[in-house]
Amino acid sequence: MKTQDTQRRMLAAAVAAALALGTAASAFAQASDTTGGTTTDTTSAGNANGGGLPQVQQQGDVSYTSGGVGLDESKALQAAQSQWPLSLRFTGPGADFLADVAVKVVDAHGADVLNTKSRGPYMLVKLRPGHYTVHATYKDLEQSKAVSVTGKGTARTAFYWNTQ
Repeated sequence: MKTQDTQRRMLAAAVAAALALGTAASAFAQASDTTGGTTTDTTSAGNANGGGLPQVQQQGDVSYTSGGVGLDESKALQAAQSQWPLSLRFTGPGADFLADVAVKVVDAHGADVLNTKSRGPYMLVKLRPGHYTVHATYKDLEQSKAVSVTGKGTARTAFYWNTQ
């Protein structure tokens, strides 16, 4: 009988400790104004962009975001295209969306301004106005396209790979 009472008290103490820890963690999350991650995440969870837009990344003075694997993220990226100077789309056979496309943007002087990998079929890039070449590589198959950026939402290009 004494053993059962001791076990009950230990269980009650453990439950109380777990509840206290949960309450403290919740209070910390509210105080830090962060939910789902930090604003430096490379995922879309916890980003400060809202509306389903994936986290905006920075490379030098170039900002970019990519994704679109899920429907909400895809719609958010499509809706945001008009606010970004360069919009890229990556597809395969049957209009299949592609991810993990290596993307390199080179300026008119041959300098790399962006060198990254796409997290999905859409990539939005904030570049200064000018002439650029976009090199996109999927499964060791590279394509290059020249683009002219003149302002927000002005340059859009699509890459297609027939990988069958």
